[in-house]
Amino acid sequence: MARTSFTLEQVISFLFDSPMFEDLDTTELSEVVGMLQVQVMRHGQVVYQEGDPGDGWYLVWEGRVEVLRTSSTGASRSIGILGPHSSFGETAVLDGQPRGVTVRSLGDTVLLRIPRREFERMIETHSPAACKLSLALARTVLRWYRQAMSELADASSEQDAMASAVRDRIEPLVPGLPPGE
Repeated sequence: MARTSFTLEQVISFLFDSPMFEDLDTTELSEVVGMLQVQVMRHGQVVYQEGDPGDGWYLVWEGRVEVLRTSSTGASRSIGILGPHSSFGETAVLDGQPRGVTVRSLGDTVLLRIPRREFERMIETHSPAACKLSLALARTVLRWYRQAMSELADASSEQDAMASAVRDRIEPLVPGLPPGE
């Protein structure tokens, strides 16, 4: 089973090595450590499900989690696997909306959880750590957005190419087919 007790130095070192926290100084990291909750997950255990309230975000301390999305047909599809130092659930901190994905553990996994309410309290008190983390969260979400837009454009181009190839193959077989666009 995964280890569940850590020294303050171990946690601060871990956070320094996590991209979301790399701009914080030791004092700011100590403030974050004060709100962290440790969650130990067994293989296959669900961290949260699509539609659950967005009540916090997570860092993978040890182990891995799988991110799943339900398709329009109702089937669950894996969209990613995250390992140590990865964070997830950040958009819930920003918008408070229900979860858009399901996350479950792959093997024994230890997570560090930052409750949304605690993070909001940091923001209300104008904590420098909260300001830096908010900027890191916004950058992360924008990076995902840009990646999704790029993948959407690629998929659209592929779909156009496939449609053109099909049209080229059937045009000779269907007299009077309107010309392709």
